[in-house]
Amino acid sequence: MSGGTLYLLLAGAIGCMAADVPGYKILWATFRTGDTEIFVADTDSGDLTNLTRSPGSSERYPAWSPDGRKVSFNSDRDGTFNLYVMDADGRNVRQLTREKAPVVTGMQSWTADGRWIYFGVFGKKEPQMCRIHPDGSGFEVIGTGIDAAVSPDGKTIVYAKALAKGHCLFAADAGGRNERQLTFEENPFAGVHAAWTPDGRRIIYADRVGETLELFSIEPDGKNRKQLTSLGQAATSPAVSPDNKWIKFRLCDEIYWRSAETSKRAYGERRPDKRPVWVMGIGGENPRVLELLRFHTTIDGSRAPMAMKRRD
Repeated sequence: MSGGTLYLLLAGAIGCMAADVPGYKILWATFRTGDTEIFVADTDSGDLTNLTRSPGSSERYPAWSPDGRKVSFNSDRDGTFNLYVMDADGRNVRQLTREKAPVVTGMQSWTADGRWIYFGVFGKKEPQMCRIHPDGSGFEVIGTGIDAAVSPDGKTIVYAKALAKGHCLFAADAGGRNERQLTFEENPFAGVHAAWTPDGRRIIYADRVGETLELFSIEPDGKNRKQLTSLGQAATSPAVSPDNKWIKFRLCDEIYWRSAETSKRAYGERRPDKRPVWVMGIGGENPRVLELLRFHTTIDGSRAPMAMKRRD
């Protein structure tokens, strides 16, 4: 077989893999270049584009703005992980926070009107939930917890909070007041990573099932909890497509972050298929690996959020 023929076969295979969920662009973090970078994938063509191109630093936790024109992410290019925003093509990078090591920023969530970005700050006495405008103004700490996700109407946040034996899911008003507990079985593995459905009717999150993590959905008042996956591994970091058709998530063959020893091994091995991106229907139907991204992953819990492709 000639090299040209092999290339055409591979290109065709990638196109078929991508077309499994057509019409989207997907953000994800990968160390395929050696450093962790933020890439975008076109699910129609299979094209993969490096947006950050920042050798010598690590970029993680990408998130789309509601209109798909901006991307927020974390980078340690100035010495610790701070929050940045860039255009969807990787241009016009703006640094929003100026934390100093050992403090780091974490996973983000945009309000539907694009006015606020919610994110975490770690390394202080307690993990802080914060928000900031995309131009870097208006920073404020709104409470204690991790991985805050803001509802589509901008009125409610859901987040994980550590109790005596593990994390549970909580909700509060967008400014951090009126906290209420949604789940009550304490999860010692963390990795809750809650996300809203676009209609605001349900919350997707990870919770413990025996010695595994599975994805669940629950209503904002804590009612009608439903298990979506039964994969017997570690399903985390869900992201719901803007049209409410798909849930994308990360699946790992072990909960390596449960101990310093297993975490050190996983980060040392940097196995490219360790925590690949999976996709399933909004109700948990037909979960399967997204072949386009099977070997282009990273070890951390970065989501792989989807955006509808713009036609402008």
